Amino acid sequence: MDGFPAHPDTITDDWWQAVLGRVPDAWRWEPIGTGQVGDSVRFTLDFGEETVTLAGKFAAADPTSRATAAMLGLYAKEVRFYRDIAPQLPVRTPRTHVAEIAEDGASFVLLFEDLGPARGGNQLAGCTLAEARLVVEQAAALHAPGWRNEAILGLDWLQPNPAANAQVKALYPQAQAIFRERYAGVLEPEFMALCEELAAITAATDRQHDAPVSLVHGDFRLDNVLFDIRGGAEPIAVLDWQTLTIGNGLTDIGYFLGCGIGDTLRREAESELLDLYCAAMTARGVPLTREAIWDDYVLGALHGVSTAVFSSAFVVRTERGDANFLSMARGACALAHQHSSLDLLKRKG
Repeated sequence: MDGFPAHPDTITDDWWQAVLGRVPDAWRWEPIGTGQVGDSVRFTLDFGEETVTLAGKFAAADPTSRATAAMLGLYAKEVRFYRDIAPQLPVRTPRTHVAEIAEDGASFVLLFEDLGPARGGNQLAGCTLAEARLVVEQAAALHAPGWRNEAILGLDWLQPNPAANAQVKALYPQAQAIFRERYAGVLEPEFMALCEELAAITAATDRQHDAPVSLVHGDFRLDNVLFDIRGGAEPIAVLDWQTLTIGNGLTDIGYFLGCGIGDTLRREAESELLDLYCAAMTARGVPLTREAIWDDYVLGALHGVSTAVFSSAFVVRTERGDANFLSMARGACALAHQHSSLDLLKRKG
């Protein structure tokens, strides 16, 4: 496709013709979702005899968020996921009509099926145990097909970017300073101390990561999930694949149980949900036990801490964003504090 609209207001009749094979008589758009790195919208297209709705996603209007996403290659990751990998995976994601990105990685367009009416997961409201089970089963649907599968893990665009990783490491002390200034009077002192210690380790250490074993969503929490999609016709779909990477799938599980479901539910259902993940992975051909995954799960909680700290500093600040990052940090720190994640990290080097 020659060129693409970087914002809904720049869409032309020619683009609709190229994408859909017809031009709507009239159309409109409205914002949806709560994303801070990308802007999502719903299109309503009138064709006279029928009305069609589609979902779209574009680069964030906020320049700070957009620059951070471009620096980390987030937009390119999401476009390539929908274009190259999603059709191969049993995890439920929106089916895609268009996936285009600019050469500089700073603007893109994704045009999806509309999964509404649906109920968006809410990081601040938490979820039920039944909903947590659905999310964990989707994690297995993501992780199992790529588990030690070089055809997926070896894709060139999924490989770690040393320059971006170095930049994150260099910026992390600044992020922690901003996080401290904003939230020191709100976050529990023992949790802020954990954040400070993790920041010192992150800034000082070049860790030798184990060989990747699976795909990792990287931001696997409730705000990136839809429940009761298509008016309840299907139970769940997973969105927002900008942080897709390769590593260990237990990072997603530690992140979700830490950041995602609230500490009360996590403490009550942790064992059940870990057993469910192992059973779901085993059913998909990847035999796992809770004993085998425990260390990786405990370390996964630290990804929630670092994501809350770093993201809070380098995306546009909003009231909901503050509440969201505090919720993420509080839940992830509680898990890490209970299970001594930092001690395990230091032992593993």
